[in-house]
Amino acid sequence: MALAVQKLNSGINVINKDFSTRKLNKNQEIVQYLNDSTLRIWYNDQNDDYETHWHNAIEIIMPVEGWYDVTISEETFHVNPGEILFIPSGSLHSIHAPETGARFVFLFDLHFLEKLNGFTSISTILGKPIVINKEDYLPVYDDIYDLFIQMRTEYFSDSDFADIVIYSKLLELFSLIGKYRISAMKLSSTRIYKQKEYIDKFNEVLEYIDEHYMENLCLESIAYKAGFSKFHFSRLFKQYTNFTFNEYLTHRRIKAASDLLARPDLSITEVSLAVGFASISTFNRIFRQVNKCTPSDYRRKHDPLHRL
Repeated sequence: MALAVQKLNSGINVINKDFSTRKLNKNQEIVQYLNDSTLRIWYNDQNDDYETHWHNAIEIIMPVEGWYDVTISEETFHVNPGEILFIPSGSLHSIHAPETGARFVFLFDLHFLEKLNGFTSISTILGKPIVINKEDYLPVYDDIYDLFIQMRTEYFSDSDFADIVIYSKLLELFSLIGKYRISAMKLSSTRIYKQKEYIDKFNEVLEYIDEHYMENLCLESIAYKAGFSKFHFSRLFKQYTNFTFNEYLTHRRIKAASDLLARPDLSITEVSLAVGFASISTFNRIFRQVNKCTPSDYRRKHDPLHRL
């Protein structure tokens, strides 16, 4: 782990340390991308704290010297060198830095990837904070860390194709995490063909949820469709996605609702019904739990005219 951190921290004398352009508009950060890009990477050695805020980009923090404390939805993550913290897009979080230290900060806008097959299952997994460390991700840790080193190197190389290369590495990273989470839910005694059967079934399940989330789905029917008992399915689903079935379905519906709220022609009640909520009060309550604001507030915050 120490060698990986040393590799990430190498060559910082040629890295742009411009971290001062992080700007908050009330509690929303408007990410300052450069040259019409949709990604930003910083090397940051400041000791500034950041109050509770959110942004549309997914944020990934990798300390290289000293710790970093990040509180996400009232849960605090103490991140040390060698560890990687994924902060979900749209999540309220605050940051506390030590007196001395340094870290890399990656910000990615993932909206244009949403049409890719299989991306919905990955984005839903990333809907909760993830900490990558060597203990929990031993078989793939070195590969994951090396991908971040490659992304960092490419970003500061001034290559005309940097964004393309970086996003290709990011997709490789997401694929690696997704496949590992599938394999991690298998028992060591499970035969190879059985593992492939599980992978295929869970891919089908997630695709089915993505296509039918607005319908009246229930755990029992989905488990039956996948060929598992309800209890076995629940355990495997949680291991793979880091969500219970109901949490996953709710998160998918709220994500769809967040996208629809950008359409002024739809009322909030219409949005609620369109994504599968039979009760507007239930929709309002759950939306607020997930996004820390009401649907009306969310719509106002994401209205371009409101931000002028």
